Amino acid sequence: MNLSLQITSPTSTPHPLLFPHFINPSLHRIKISNPKNRNFRYRLSITRNSTPQQQQQQISTNNNNQNVFGGKKELSGIQILVDSLSPSIRLASSVVIVAGAIAAGYGLGFKFGGNRNTGLGGALALGAASSAAVYGMNSCVPDVAAVNLHNYVAGFDDPTELDNQDVVKIAERYGVSKQDEAFNAELCELYSGFVSSILPPGGENLKGNEVETIIKFKSALGIDDPDAAAVHMEIGRRIFRQRLETGDREDDIEQRRAFQKLIYVSTLVFGEASAFLLPWKRVFKITNSQVEVAIRDCAQRLYSSRLKSLGRDVDERELISLREAQLQYQLSDELAADMFREHTRTLVEQNISTALDILKSRIRARGPAQVIEELDKILAFSNQLMYLRNHPEASRFAHGLGPINLLGGEYDGDRKMDDLKLLYRAYVAESFSSGRIEENKLVALNHLKNIFGLGNREAEAIMSEVASKVYRRRLSQAVSSGDLEAADSKATFLQNLCDELHFDPQMASDIHKDIYQQKLKQLVAKGELSEEDVSALLRLRVMLCIPQKTVETAHSDICGSLFEKVVRDAIASGVDGYDADVRASVRKAAHGLRLTKDAAMDIASKAVRKMFVNYIKLSRAAGSRTESARELKKMIAFNTLVVTELVADIKGETTDSDVDTKSEEEPVEQTKELEEEEEWESIQTLRKTRPSQELEAKLGKPSQTEINLKDDLSLRDRTELYQTYLMYCITGEVTKIPFGAQIATKRDNSEYLLLNQLGVLLGLTGKEIVEVHRSLAEKAFRQQAEVILADGQLTKARIDQLNEVQKQVGLPAEHAQKVIKTITRSKMASAIETAVSQGRLNMKQIRELKEASVDLDTMISESLRENLFKKTVDEIFSSGTGEFDEEEVYTKIPLDLSINVEKAKTVVHELAKARLSNSLIQAVALLRQRNHSGVVSSLNNMLTCDKAVPAEPLSWEVPEELSDLYVIYLKSDPAPEKLSRLQYLLGIDDDSASSLRETGDRIPLGAEEEEFVF
Repeated sequence: MNLSLQITSPTSTPHPLLFPHFINPSLHRIKISNPKNRNFRYRLSITRNSTPQQQQQQISTNNNNQNVFGGKKELSGIQILVDSLSPSIRLASSVVIVAGAIAAGYGLGFKFGGNRNTGLGGALALGAASSAAVYGMNSCVPDVAAVNLHNYVAGFDDPTELDNQDVVKIAERYGVSKQDEAFNAELCELYSGFVSSILPPGGENLKGNEVETIIKFKSALGIDDPDAAAVHMEIGRRIFRQRLETGDREDDIEQRRAFQKLIYVSTLVFGEASAFLLPWKRVFKITNSQVEVAIRDCAQRLYSSRLKSLGRDVDERELISLREAQLQYQLSDELAADMFREHTRTLVEQNISTALDILKSRIRARGPAQVIEELDKILAFSNQLMYLRNHPEASRFAHGLGPINLLGGEYDGDRKMDDLKLLYRAYVAESFSSGRIEENKLVALNHLKNIFGLGNREAEAIMSEVASKVYRRRLSQAVSSGDLEAADSKATFLQNLCDELHFDPQMASDIHKDIYQQKLKQLVAKGELSEEDVSALLRLRVMLCIPQKTVETAHSDICGSLFEKVVRDAIASGVDGYDADVRASVRKAAHGLRLTKDAAMDIASKAVRKMFVNYIKLSRAAGSRTESARELKKMIAFNTLVVTELVADIKGETTDSDVDTKSEEEPVEQTKELEEEEEWESIQTLRKTRPSQELEAKLGKPSQTEINLKDDLSLRDRTELYQTYLMYCITGEVTKIPFGAQIATKRDNSEYLLLNQLGVLLGLTGKEIVEVHRSLAEKAFRQQAEVILADGQLTKARIDQLNEVQKQVGLPAEHAQKVIKTITRSKMASAIETAVSQGRLNMKQIRELKEASVDLDTMISESLRENLFKKTVDEIFSSGTGEFDEEEVYTKIPLDLSINVEKAKTVVHELAKARLSNSLIQAVALLRQRNHSGVVSSLNNMLTCDKAVPAEPLSWEVPEELSDLYVIYLKSDPAPEKLSRLQYLLGIDDDSASSLRETGDRIPLGAEEEEFVF
């Protein structure tokens, strides 16, 4: 059975099954010889009653008893006589009784029998009877001693006052020893009753003095440790049996706790000997870890009860006492330290709860002061603990001393962090109550931050928030009193103020900026800044040491927002609504708000570019090129009639002067553009974008060029829009008529002036505009050139035709030649690749093309060139000449085909190895077909492969056929070196070769001999 339920948590499942040795209570049972004594044994029941009524009855019963051992026991019969006799008198009386009985028996036997034998028989009978009586009297001596011991111990009001000498005297009085069964049983019974009474009920905790009391009483009784241990084990069995009789869950939990307390007390009573005196594991089937858990839990409860008496005014004596208690309870240092820290955390949490209740209370008569008082108590308590941790005798103190933290407690969580921040903010506010913060307050704040577990950022944020308010208040006082203005160095005055508050100068600068912005908003509310306003702002800027860049940024943000509203209203008025009143409001805002021209232009540029983007969106959403061009024309008109006037009003320029300035600047710009783009003069559409002076006078004044969409649209989008309007200028307006027909309305050159303005609005450079015109002309020329050069042949007639097309589209000759060359090259490359893939192109033709300056590397892919090389090498190996030019194959051909030389050699070697054996097989096949010329060609191919890759002698199943091959090749009148190499390859020795040369007519040659054979 697993008795973990006896020592584990109350949530364990009750009522486990029992093993047989738990049912049989005879094991380790205390034996009592006299059954009568059992009727007088007082047993203090450990059964925990399940109802309050039964508990009340048990308490009443205990109060009515004299003590824990029951009432006095009475002697009966011969026990009274034995009790009255001392051991010496009892011994003498026994001798006298036996001797008298023998003498009387002898006399009576002799008297009635008449002879000596009867006398001896009578003496023997009465002697035996007297001996039995004496034995009976002496045998009840231990019981009498046990009864007297029981009555003596029961007579004590405090059993702990019992002295061992008294017990020894009782034993000596009756001449008994502790080893006597009845006397020892009484000792065990008394010890069992005392231990049972000392152990508190299951629901109550140990008081801490139980072990000392039991050891003292055990020593007074003089009971041996094995007998005392057996008593403890018997109490454990009794608790376990009572648990089986309990059906209530609460009672079951109490029995488990009672068993835990028994294990703990027993272990401490017997010390190191408990390991073999108390066989908990063997008897109750529990593990060592469960025993350790029981000891740990009880020790923790005892130490916790001692910690409850520890308050905030802790001193050295209390800590030493706690350490001694921890060692006495056998509690580990780690657990003791954790429990001590938990207790100190609980004390601090009480202060925190009190402070929060005061802080959140609606009654704030003494609220802040009481909150600070509670926080000071926390800091003082934590400082005291840190001081004691560093005490010279800290090794004698209870473990767990050190700074307090709230981890693992009630305020360890995100939900409670806000409450801790409130308390920290309250302490920070109190620290700044005097208008400055002292060093000791900074130390206290840092300590409080660590106790609350606040992060550095959180604590700094609270400090900055409170310090900012104090800094503003101190700064306001310095300005109102005139101290700041009277200071020789404003920067030094402000720095000293920051030092007093331990305030970040950068945050102070941000406050100065905020103050300046508020003042500026207040002054600019009427729509403009007067000279007095400017002077006041300058005075404030000097006092607060605000940089010029910060001032400009503030004016740009605050005054700029007002100016932006004016600009938006002016733009929203449209082409027709931009009248003199609107222009006056723009001029007033631009100059009255004291904005620089650059800042005003930036604000206006943002608003104008938004309008431009809206026109661009409408143009893209249009259903046709004509509708898209119309939206772009509206944008150009808006720029000319509204934006140009707006820019002039912001700059304070008149329209006439603007026209004069433009008229002076534009010729210079145009001259520069003409110099840069002189080479593109042949493009007609580009020439039309620079109309004559008469056309410019007709269209009116030029538009502004400072605001464009260069940063709002990508280059691709801008070029597409420009190209769209360019196509509109070229094709004109297209009008659809019924039956699907279209009518194109020709436009005059004035559209090209608008195109030039569109290029400026789109932020296109002269080079980018020229590129658009050139790409459009090149596209038109390419379309017609591809039709003319469909077959890739370029004749004189076609050249004249292409020149005419070039003049029509206005494309420069250089670009036209590039287009023609690209088309012819692509056509030629396609034809060459087709010829290579079909095998219609050999190395001779390749070399002719290279001599004609044809770039074969770009026209023929590398894979095709490699295939051509393989084909050429394969032709060499099958040519039947028997020759192999290494320089030609390894150097010249790879160079002509632009392929890797090493890779070419690898290809040659692979082909040679493959063709070598194939050539021999082909020669034998032709031999069998009587094709002698084919045999010679095949043998020459084999020699060619051998020259490329020298081979070993070849083997063949029919040696006669190899001899025939040799004879046939011999008849072809070959070169001696070829014949010798063939002899080596065919594996024919010199003798066989000489014989074959002498008998060269072995194989019949000629038609006549063939017919004869057949």
